Amino acid sequence: MSIDPGGCAQKIADIHGAAGVAWLDRLPSIIAGCSQRWSLTILPPFADLSYNYVAPAICQDGARLVVKAGVPHPELSREIAALACFDGRGAVRLLDADPEEGILLLEWLEPGTPLSDLDDDKEATGIAARLMRSLWKPAPAEHRFATLAGWAAGLGRLRARFQGGCGPFPVALVDKAERLLEQLIGSATEQMLIHGDLHHGNILRSEREPWLALDPKGVVGEPAWDAVYFSRSLLPKAGDPKRVLVRRLDQLAAELGLDRSRLVAWGLALSVLSGWWNLEDHGRGYEPDIACAEMFDELQR
Repeated sequence: MSIDPGGCAQKIADIHGAAGVAWLDRLPSIIAGCSQRWSLTILPPFADLSYNYVAPAICQDGARLVVKAGVPHPELSREIAALACFDGRGAVRLLDADPEEGILLLEWLEPGTPLSDLDDDKEATGIAARLMRSLWKPAPAEHRFATLAGWAAGLGRLRARFQGGCGPFPVALVDKAERLLEQLIGSATEQMLIHGDLHHGNILRSEREPWLALDPKGVVGEPAWDAVYFSRSLLPKAGDPKRVLVRRLDQLAAELGLDRSRLVAWGLALSVLSGWWNLEDHGRGYEPDIACAEMFDELQR
C-alpha cells in the first residue's frame, strides 16, 4: 500500500519517530480494519497527504465518505474532539471516530475543491472570514484542548536547543517574538475554541454549506490566531507578498472586528514560532516563516 504522495511517510517518521515507522508498517491492517468496521470499500488515498492517511470510501448503499487514519496521538484526539464540538457548523462533519485507534469517519465534501483554486484573493479572504465566524465558539468549561499559551511556551525549547542562543534564527526576531507572546497571552480576553491551522488548503467547497473547514488542531485561545494564520497562507506564491499580506490584514481586521495592530503582533510571533516548529520537527523548512516574520516586523515599525 503506497501512502507517499507528498512525502507523507517521511513526514510521519519525522514527527513520530520509531512509533511512526511502526504505524506505517501496520497501516494496511488498520485500513482493512476500517473497511470491516464500517462496511466500506476504501479507495486509493487522496494526493498530497501530509501527516495522515486520508482516502475516499464507498458505503454499501453507495454513499461516499472519507476515512482518515493517523498515528494515535493527543493532537489527533484533539482534532476529533474539535470536530465533535463544531458539530458540522463551518467544518466537515465527524460521523464516527476511535481516538485510541487514530481513525475517523468523515462526510464527503463535494466537489471538495480547495479555496486556493479561487483566483480572487479578496473573495477568498472574505470566505475565510465568514468561515471563522461560524467556527469560533466559547471554550468548554472543562476540556483537553491545546492552548495558545501552551503553544507559545514551546518557543522556549529553541533557546534550550541552542544553549541560550537562537541557532539559524535572527536574534532580534526571536527576542521580539518572545516579548510579544508574553504580552499577547497575558492580555488576551477571549478564550475561544478555534481551528488553529486554517489555510487555503484546509477550506474546501461543499454542497451542504458553500465552504467547510477540515483538519482543525482544536486549540483554545484568542481568535486572532486563526485570522493571522490565514493571512500568511500561500504568501510565498504571491507576486507581491507584502502587498497581499497588508490587504488581507486590513480586510480581516475590518470583517472580523479585530485590532489590526494586534494581528500584526500575533503575525510576527506566530511566524517565528512556526519556523521553530519546522526546524524542531523536520530540521528544515523554516526560511519562509522567518521571511514572513520580517514582513510583520516591518509593519510594526
